[in-house]
Amino acid sequence: MTTSDACRTGRRGRGRRFAGSTAARGALAGLAALAVLTACAGPPKNATGISSALSADTPRAKGDIDSFTWALYAEPPTLDYTVAFDYPQNMVLSNVCESLMRWTPKLTTEPGLARKASHPDPTTWVYDLRAGVRFHGGGTMTAEDVVHSLERQRDPDNAAAWAQVFQNVTSVRKTGALQVTVKLKKPDSQFPQYMASAAGVVASKAGVEAAGKDYGTSGGLACTGPFTLGTWNKGQSIELDRFDGYWGKRAKSGRVVFRFLPDASARTNALLSGEADGSYLIPTESYARLRGSGVGKLYFGEGLSTVNVAVTNMRGALGDLRVRRALFLALDRSGFVQVGLGGVGTPTGALTTRAAWADAPERTRKRAFAGLRPGAPDIARAKELIKEAGATGKTLTIATSSIGQDVSLLATAVQDAGTRIGLDIRLKSIAPNAFTALFTDPGARKGIDMFPLTYYDSITDPLDVLMNFKSGAYLNFSEHSDKAYDKLIDRASAVDDPRRRLGIEAAAHRRAARQLPWIPVAEWPTAVFLNKRITGAPTTISYMYHPWAADVGAAR
Repeated sequence: MTTSDACRTGRRGRGRRFAGSTAARGALAGLAALAVLTACAGPPKNATGISSALSADTPRAKGDIDSFTWALYAEPPTLDYTVAFDYPQNMVLSNVCESLMRWTPKLTTEPGLARKASHPDPTTWVYDLRAGVRFHGGGTMTAEDVVHSLERQRDPDNAAAWAQVFQNVTSVRKTGALQVTVKLKKPDSQFPQYMASAAGVVASKAGVEAAGKDYGTSGGLACTGPFTLGTWNKGQSIELDRFDGYWGKRAKSGRVVFRFLPDASARTNALLSGEADGSYLIPTESYARLRGSGVGKLYFGEGLSTVNVAVTNMRGALGDLRVRRALFLALDRSGFVQVGLGGVGTPTGALTTRAAWADAPERTRKRAFAGLRPGAPDIARAKELIKEAGATGKTLTIATSSIGQDVSLLATAVQDAGTRIGLDIRLKSIAPNAFTALFTDPGARKGIDMFPLTYYDSITDPLDVLMNFKSGAYLNFSEHSDKAYDKLIDRASAVDDPRRRLGIEAAAHRRAARQLPWIPVAEWPTAVFLNKRITGAPTTISYMYHPWAADVGAAR
């Protein structure tokens, strides 16, 4: 059936059989319908009628509040800062533990536990610490605590998620009662930026050593933030209590309760009923329902986030670039954004967000994104590539999960694209609480060729995501390797001047986009819902490392 036939008759085209749930099959029918509507009516519109305009912030709180409850899609496996590398851990940890520097709601960096950071030569960073900062379990922060905390990240026995940040560090030394000096083996423009993330967290040396192997899973966290870790009801909730000895601005809420609600419908119902006062990572299928509920307000903010299909196995069919390119060409990005992301997002063929290039000159931004604007699905060309690669009928497996439609519908959209071009793509369902293991555990990725990955930048620099495609990188799941690319990343890392560095990053970005270690799908803003009781939470991805809950208080 041609597009013109569909426009005249209103038909949706022929149905297909898909492995997976009835809901997934219905969603794919929605994608097919949207593709026809897009062809008939011109550029895609938000099918939900929701405005995706970004808000700089939510209104400031008008006063204190006894407590508020926050819905969280999964229970953190641990709150040890060295392995805090996903949404559930960092959303909680950012309010309990603090870093040397701080990421602000405007996605800039300012002093944190270090009152000053200086750079006397290209391979030295000196951090002068704040005086009188108290730990939750007692004691005052010293240079020894900072050295111990950073050395935990460097210790290979800890298998720290942030170890890559410290790959150029040769020493971390106390150089004064309240001063720590970090020496690098070569210039590294990224290291100081990551000191505003969980990589730069400082905890009490005595407290961590006393907890031993139980650190992060029971007892306190021995940190300095505006909240202390209270009761952790395994499988149900985590409570944070206001720390009245905090060195900074006092938290407006006396307590924060994080409730674990893996089911997307349960999270939405909790927000509508008042059982939960707010949440980040709103299920996309609930945008319209929450927006029209009258019980609160749904905000969108800069997420520095991309939705991708992460390739985890290049030993099979996906090791052929033509197969990866075919999937890239066959994906219906506009349809996925409308249905899978609730119409809130932007289709992309790039591996980075445009906002990450804020410091780049216009000509550099143009070079970085040249030729990366995605078009309509090109099924004919994709079929040719599959045939050329000898991959017709090859079986591939993609992970899926009920975390939300951004995951489940992307998996089924990939399956649909694969079916249309001659691949046999099968779904493997992963429980929401186990999905995070795909990022950290090679064993969890066994038997999986790809999975939906929403990636957020931890610093406002494209190199954050581009580093992941370097040989041996922590998130280089497929062990992709390109020496020329590695050299570009090394060159960019060594340049402090952002304008010069971003010029090199533009070349690396284009090279990675040609090789497709991940298949980019869309840019996606953050979403936060607040009911009428509370306000003050930031709208940006800063909540991952900024003590956001301290600003949440009474809305009236």
